[in-house]
Amino acid sequence: MNKFKAIVMKNKDNVATVTEDIEAGSDIAINIDGETVTLHVTDQIPFGHKVAIKAIAKDEKIIKYGEVIGMATTDIAAGQHTHVHNIVGCRGRGDLVSK
Repeated sequence: MNKFKAIVMKNKDNVATVTEDIEAGSDIAINIDGETVTLHVTDQIPFGHKVAIKAIAKDEKIIKYGEVIGMATTDIAAGQHTHVHNIVGCRGRGDLVSK
């Protein structure tokens, strides 16, 4: 059994992908650039969804795999579920100006 419950692909990522369902209030171990970090998860997060690994301000870029995958539509605290309810995709959109 893997002790890490979420995957961080690049050290500049601000979200991780969970590898199993995570209950709200759980503390999980994640590996960030070779260092084990404990993250307190505040929301229930389904398998395959994202969790914020640091605070993300409204309109800040969401970075996964070292790439921008969207922008926060509201402030997101570390440990919060990060999905379509609080991010908007910006790849391939001509109506959003890159910040």
